[in-house]
Amino acid sequence: MSPEALLNKQHLRLTRAKVLKRVLLMTIGAALVSVGLEIFLVPNKIIDGGIVGVSIIFSHLFNIPLGIFLTLLNLPFLFLGYKQIGKTFAVSTLFAVLVMSVGTSLLHPVDPITIDPLLAAVFGGIILGVGVGLVIRSGGSLDGTEIVAIMANKKSPFSVGEIVMFINVFILSSAGFVFGWNQAMYSLIAYYIAYKMIDITIEGFDESKSVWIISDNHKEIGDTIMSRLGRGVTYLNGEGAFTGDSKRVIFCVINRLEEAKLKSIVEELDPAAFLAVGNIHDVKGGRFKKKNIH
Repeated sequence: MSPEALLNKQHLRLTRAKVLKRVLLMTIGAALVSVGLEIFLVPNKIIDGGIVGVSIIFSHLFNIPLGIFLTLLNLPFLFLGYKQIGKTFAVSTLFAVLVMSVGTSLLHPVDPITIDPLLAAVFGGIILGVGVGLVIRSGGSLDGTEIVAIMANKKSPFSVGEIVMFINVFILSSAGFVFGWNQAMYSLIAYYIAYKMIDITIEGFDESKSVWIISDNHKEIGDTIMSRLGRGVTYLNGEGAFTGDSKRVIFCVINRLEEAKLKSIVEELDPAAFLAVGNIHDVKGGRFKKKNIH
């Protein structure tokens, strides 16, 4: 076997290993979300935000298994995610949603660990947050409201985070009319804890991220980012402090759902590239708005 064929084979093995790792983490994350829902939150009539919260309310009102609503209500957003973010994200999200839906169906007959609503809110929120964080780190999502927020952000003065908050405040408030206001307040506790645990799990994974890439294949990487993600890139001139060599630096800003896709692009085109990703508190002006991909 030639050295080139051997390198290609090793690269294929590494790629498969990374895919398997992502699938495993996504499965664990979605399973944890199922545990948080069926063993802690749902039996105590406590909801989460987003599509999960709406699904819990509908499941209670219509006496239909939670897993059915989790799947059906997420399907339209999967289509939007495919159009706006890409095939990998949509497939990853579909897989995670199906695992979560099956998990809730299997765990539904299991008795809850506690009937104390405060304990259920705290521990359910912790488990839920860790599970969602693992899924997001693996390049997927379990909730369509973020996709809606990203799309609405293009035509409104509000940030993605603010739009998600508005949606979830409305959903969590609805729990007061369905389950009572005590349960609505416990739901707020669970949601807040889950939100914080997501941040801890994904180490400060924020709405917007700055990306710096140094590579000899800068033009190919930049063109691919623009074509696949619809993001504008800026080429900067740099110089290596030790070598004195001239370098081209790629700078761009992405949202958190696109990070896994961007990393896979860089890994595919130049595994030796320097890549730095940082959190951004706020983004204004310029051409951060995403272009449509045809």
